[in-house]
Amino acid sequence: MLRVGLTGSIAVGKSFVTSVLSELGCRTIDADAIAREVVAPGSPGLAAVVAAFGATILTAEGTLDRKRLGEVVFSDESRRKQLNSILHPLIIARQDELLRKWELEEPEGVTIVDAALMIESRGFRRFDKIIVVHCRPEVQLQRVMKRDGLSREAAEKKISSQMSQEEKLKFADYRIDTSAGFEDTRRQTEELYKHLQSVAKVESKTKP
Repeated sequence: MLRVGLTGSIAVGKSFVTSVLSELGCRTIDADAIAREVVAPGSPGLAAVVAAFGATILTAEGTLDRKRLGEVVFSDESRRKQLNSILHPLIIARQDELLRKWELEEPEGVTIVDAALMIESRGFRRFDKIIVVHCRPEVQLQRVMKRDGLSREAAEKKISSQMSQEEKLKFADYRIDTSAGFEDTRRQTEELYKHLQSVAKVESKTKP
């Protein structure tokens, strides 16, 4: 099975590209969904987060208050690293569990793991290939402003707080430019899918 990491900066269209690849036949993993799963009520992950950050990060119903936790770690680098040290191993373990299961079921298949911080966390090293979704900076800026209801200045600040598109593109085996909209992005994604299928068949024969 070909393990493909998919990443990109804020508001570049990662989710759309992932959805198209899923439609075409890829198995897909949303890292954000896994991150929520590992801190579900009653989970060891939630217990570990509460032990580290206190019960104030829980809602009245006993679920994780992601907004409150975000406020705690946003301006404190050491606390953010502490949270990541708890969650990242759990997220990766769950991803790996799914990957192993799917590889047995479909040795020549293609699995996509969509994770925004794959490069920053160095998690990209676990994959056979990396797709970086990107778009023109002005397009990205307009999308962030529209999506989050931000002023131009606030949107620029949000974008600049993260790794740049240019830096992420250095790690790409494949690139998908979403600047021209959905139809063009779908066309690029369909072409890439055909290529990934052929690569997966070759890789399945060479892997031990």
